[in-house]
Amino acid sequence: MSQNNNLSSVPQKGFFGHPRGLSTLFFTEFWERFSYYGMKAILAYYIYYSVAKGGFGLDQSTALQIVSIYGALIYMSGIIGGWIADRVLGIRASIFYGGILIMIGHILLALPNNFTLLMLALLFLIIGTGMLKPNISTNVGLLYEKGDNRVDAGFTIFYMSINLGGLISPLLIGWLQVNYGFHVGFSLAAFGMFAGLVTYLLTSRKNLGDLGMKPTNPLVGTQKKRFAILLVTALVIIAIFTLIAYVTNTLTISNFANLITILGVILPIVLVITMVSSKSVTKTERTHVFAYIPLFIVAVAFWMIQEQGATILAAFADTKTELSVANLTNGAIDFNIPAAWFQSLNPIFIVLFAPLFSRIWVKLGERNPSTVVKFAIGAILAGSAYLVMVIPLGTDGLINPVWLVLSFLLVTLGELCISPIGLSTTTKLSPDAFRSQMMSLWFLTNAMAQGLNAQMVKLYAIISTQQYFLYSGLVAIVLAIILLFISPKIKRMMSDVE
Repeated sequence: MSQNNNLSSVPQKGFFGHPRGLSTLFFTEFWERFSYYGMKAILAYYIYYSVAKGGFGLDQSTALQIVSIYGALIYMSGIIGGWIADRVLGIRASIFYGGILIMIGHILLALPNNFTLLMLALLFLIIGTGMLKPNISTNVGLLYEKGDNRVDAGFTIFYMSINLGGLISPLLIGWLQVNYGFHVGFSLAAFGMFAGLVTYLLTSRKNLGDLGMKPTNPLVGTQKKRFAILLVTALVIIAIFTLIAYVTNTLTISNFANLITILGVILPIVLVITMVSSKSVTKTERTHVFAYIPLFIVAVAFWMIQEQGATILAAFADTKTELSVANLTNGAIDFNIPAAWFQSLNPIFIVLFAPLFSRIWVKLGERNPSTVVKFAIGAILAGSAYLVMVIPLGTDGLINPVWLVLSFLLVTLGELCISPIGLSTTTKLSPDAFRSQMMSLWFLTNAMAQGLNAQMVKLYAIISTQQYFLYSGLVAIVLAIILLFISPKIKRMMSDVE
């Protein structure tokens, strides 16, 4: 990671033994994730709830498609956000302006119902998150000198800010949505991002010094002119295609979902082909990229299930789960569980079990499972998270929420086997000339998964819920078994980094 500014401008102590700038990035990220996860927890409901309940009254399948498209574009936009920081604005400005765009998006959601306004709000959120999310993580790395043994612990502290924000916000915003309406919930999300911006504005200069103030590889001379021409050309082409689609009545959510799904599949293929065909990549590095492909496929299968927590399982919690505690306790407790509260389960389990998993991997030492085995275990746990949902669906009526809790627990345990290991493995297997692009490839596992989920929600509307969970769970487990079957070959291809 290139450090283009002097670290002497950054106080190296002041936040649990870490650079003081970590506190700025910790609380900025906490509030940004607070706004993101809180909004996403109620977004699907906002779209498919009836107008009488404060929503738009769209059919559930369309609503879940929109949320999946939004999730896919969030991860795709990170590639553009990283480029803007490297070539145009610098990391610090990208974070700040990204936060402003996010706040504007939430403010638009807080305004009275208007579907065009909703689409505009999501556009602001996508662009803003793409600018802020990858760059704030990069800024954490810039706080430390190369070889500083505090780096891993620093990222662990930073990772906790993500999960704390994701834990608290669905509880608060979900409760507000149930008791005071969607727009009050979205207003709290807007306030969250505002608090993050204020934190960043008041403390960044003092705590972060000059780090990330300038782009690392700025556009110069004719590059600026070429970039301006390409940008204007791209915007004109998009405008023309949008106009044609509107006039021909083909500008529909379904068609746009198809486009995003195609992009989600094509982008990683293009990246892989670019890397393996590059003359800058050695034979060994090329072998590493090929070894990475089956891991990529299994990661996509995992994220497809994990990300359905905000779509399929969110709708399931709302429509097919017993939310009345009075009914569950024979009238002992008079309370209705907000459906959005289930979105807090994943970060709760991450906070509880991440330290345990970290200790287990260390304790196992030489017996530590290989990367391939960990990926397979993660996919099996994700598949099991859906298979357990088949059991209560064999009976009539609403299911006990305990089954949803168990499903979220299993997929979170799977996440702890895949997500941190995936980041580490991506770094190890990346060609020297394509380190940033390789990390982009890892994030595209999630973008591709959510692009495919935009099609899966159609299947959810067609077949029975029991069949959907059964087939989805089995596909993930079968892919895990195939991965285990070919693991000896993969291990040989990546033996020098295992």
